[in-house]
Amino acid sequence: MDAITLLTERGSSPQLTFPGPTEAQLSQIVEAGLRAPDHGGLTPWEFLISEGEGLNRLGDILFEAAKANGVEGEQLARARLLPTRAPMVITIISRVKDHPKVPPLEQHLSAGCAAMAMQMAAQAQGLGGMWRTGSYAFDDHVRQALGVRGDDQIIGFLYLGTPKQTPKAKRKLDPSQFLRRL
Repeated sequence: MDAITLLTERGSSPQLTFPGPTEAQLSQIVEAGLRAPDHGGLTPWEFLISEGEGLNRLGDILFEAAKANGVEGEQLARARLLPTRAPMVITIISRVKDHPKVPPLEQHLSAGCAAMAMQMAAQAQGLGGMWRTGSYAFDDHVRQALGVRGDDQIIGFLYLGTPKQTPKAKRKLDPSQFLRRL
């Protein structure tokens, strides 16, 4: 698939199964993330890989966060299983560095670009991906457990694996509805 097709037909794969990325595929996925726009060369990202037992550890963190927030019953049990919806989850964290010309927002955007580049690199290699954020990305318990402090942010959880089905085609938007010229 050429780059333009990859970008213009991008889609998420919400249902993922094994196999997940190989080490070679993961290396290319991370390499793509490291090419994100990075004003000042600050490299304001960290990629936390969870697979195998790491998915269970991430599930335990989400479970404890849900429990601390008063979640009960089936929803509480579900929290622990969320990471196991894919063979691999990469938590993308923006690590903000103090810089007079590069504000935190720009560093968060850079990490977001890294997340998209990583998802596209996975898709280019025949894998599927789903970038999820949700309340856990902003939860104090999750942030603390993953070492996210101060202005740092969890940008999202990138679920990766083999798609169970072809992603639904996204509705086509009329580009003219989003353009304005000066």
